[in-house]
Amino acid sequence: MECDATGGWWFHLRRCAACGHVGCCDSSPSRHARRHAAETGHPVIRSFEPGERWFWNFTRDEVVAGPELAPPAHHPLDQPAPGPRGRVPVDWQSRLH
Repeated sequence: MECDATGGWWFHLRRCAACGHVGCCDSSPSRHARRHAAETGHPVIRSFEPGERWFWNFTRDEVVAGPELAPPAHHPLDQPAPGPRGRVPVDWQSRLH
């Protein structure tokens, strides 16, 4: 959400297990999922990538079990990772954390 609003890009997306906010991962330049967790007190996220069902707790810095979340379970299949299409810099790999 924040990457899109600022014209940025992301490597992978993560979804807050508490409220559904979608933010970029810790490898992405802006790390919006972690920032959301710090600002809201919602420490648990789930991968928002197709085929991934794992949860992470930012407070404990570990994989955790999580609840079944309401759909959607991942970003649209036609959306690339990194994304969004057209805004990923050519040297994106050198910009990852």
